[in-house]
Amino acid sequence: MVKHWRVDREEKYEIVEKWFLKDLEMIDGKEADTDNPYFDMHFHKVYKMEAYSCASKYTFARTLNELNAMYLKKDFKIVNFDDTYLNDDSFWSSSNRDCLVVMRFCFYASNLLCLSLCPLS
Repeated sequence: MVKHWRVDREEKYEIVEKWFLKDLEMIDGKEADTDNPYFDMHFHKVYKMEAYSCASKYTFARTLNELNAMYLKKDFKIVNFDDTYLNDDSFWSSSNRDCLVVMRFCFYASNLLCLSLCPLS
């Protein structure tokens, strides 16, 4: 776990705690039907966590699942997550990520449009 803060314009990071993936028994997303960034990580004790956003919570869970599949291949439980967003075969995580690329392009284009319409003082 990394603590992040800013000092003036400089970003600071500090490693607060380390866990091993082999010791992780389960990730509990709390509520699969709501958009919340809270989840629990079950090791020898339960750690209550808050992600930056719900999307980052799902990205974190997908990453842990992929790392487990690649290296450990152990029985790993991910509960109270929407399976649509966890699986690689879902619409949002297609193999070539076309939808995400288009969404990102539209986001940047709308930002540029807004910036171009702002008067300079």
